[in-house]
Amino acid sequence: MDLKEPDLEKYRTQMERCFRCSLCKWVPITQVKGWRFAQNCPAILKYNFHAYSGGGKLIAALGLLEGKYGITEEFVRVVYRCSLCGACDLACKIILGERMEPLEILHELRRRFFREGRIPERHGRLVEDTLKYGNPYAEPQEGRGAWAGGLGVEGGKRPEVLYFAGCTPSYRLPSVAKNTIRLLKRAGVSFGILAEKETCCGSPLYKIGAEEAFREQVERNLEGFDRLGAEILVTQCAGCYHMFRTVYPEMGGMDLEVLHLSEYVERLLEEGRIGFTREMPLKVTWHDPCHLGRLGERRPRWGGREVKRYGQMVLTEPRKKVAYGKEGVYEPPRRILRAIPGVSLVEMQRIREFSFCCAAGGGVRAAYPDLAHFGARERLEEAKATGAEALVTCCPFCELNFLEALEGRDGGVRVMDLTELVLEAMGEEGQGLEIRR
Repeated sequence: MDLKEPDLEKYRTQMERCFRCSLCKWVPITQVKGWRFAQNCPAILKYNFHAYSGGGKLIAALGLLEGKYGITEEFVRVVYRCSLCGACDLACKIILGERMEPLEILHELRRRFFREGRIPERHGRLVEDTLKYGNPYAEPQEGRGAWAGGLGVEGGKRPEVLYFAGCTPSYRLPSVAKNTIRLLKRAGVSFGILAEKETCCGSPLYKIGAEEAFREQVERNLEGFDRLGAEILVTQCAGCYHMFRTVYPEMGGMDLEVLHLSEYVERLLEEGRIGFTREMPLKVTWHDPCHLGRLGERRPRWGGREVKRYGQMVLTEPRKKVAYGKEGVYEPPRRILRAIPGVSLVEMQRIREFSFCCAAGGGVRAAYPDLAHFGARERLEEAKATGAEALVTCCPFCELNFLEALEGRDGGVRVMDLTELVLEAMGEEGQGLEIRR
């Protein structure tokens, strides 16, 4: 796979096009339901300085491109105190449509910073740990499949499904992986796991700009997928889903059908392979993970050109498909929750493609845990405001961040994984979330 040098120059026109409207800091006005939860960016909410906004970083990138300043330590902090959740990208596109790609520019900026060795110290260790151990937690590779012990997982040939557990369930939240296996077995699904041969999807490497290391992880995973020979890959990790669903195909490989666990559970319900028999009197709200929602939409490559019409309208030829985030996974988990007897689903103010990021992604939790926990507590406050008893989601990384943010605090709501609720509604006892240290 060829590696291209970082090239901010190709985005010069877009960076010059930013007219400082600051709408990248807010949920689009048609979606605002009150002042308290109107902002869309954890970093700008915490630091309240324009450079942390999407537009602020575009202006900073343009200044760097034009040689007005170099890469300072403060510049590094501004660039990497960002979860790359795509909220500013969506807000900008609602105003300027196909003419802007802020998220692409932020990725390109990070690629340049990484190539020049200007990254947070913790991110340097994260790259080393992922390449050495196959996971960003620096846990031994031989223990990756330990969570499956005693669950009767058999390694048959060409199973119906490859279950990709991911790093966080394997090493920090094993209950998530165990619940999933019990669910699949109850449904009679023929499945396989890679266990110790599973390795990180590469999402952390991709997000911090370590492209060469990321591509190494891609090749390792594709080899593992080919060995197992399944036709469907199922994961509940939203970060893994984003990689396998939208990024891997753009790199020339991914022959499996990729489904998030919520999509697959909905399919099992429709096929009658599982059913709900237990009443669950519980008021819940659903958290849309960024990587499952607005970042779960494919962004096809575009190689056209911009043209000006009528002396002022800038259009694309051929017309570029704009990724507004509407094609993410939103309905499957909501339909599952509504199908569970007794469950009452109440929505937060920022939902679907306008969801508020928990702030753990993009390398933030690794290098700036204070920002990650700030974003998690903000989201938990929004969940609490609905009157829900539990915040339910299906992203282990979000869940880990929520649990860490709650340590020693009364969050007012319980954090649950979707699998726990589904198993209990099926008449079994699902394991609750608990961090393994």
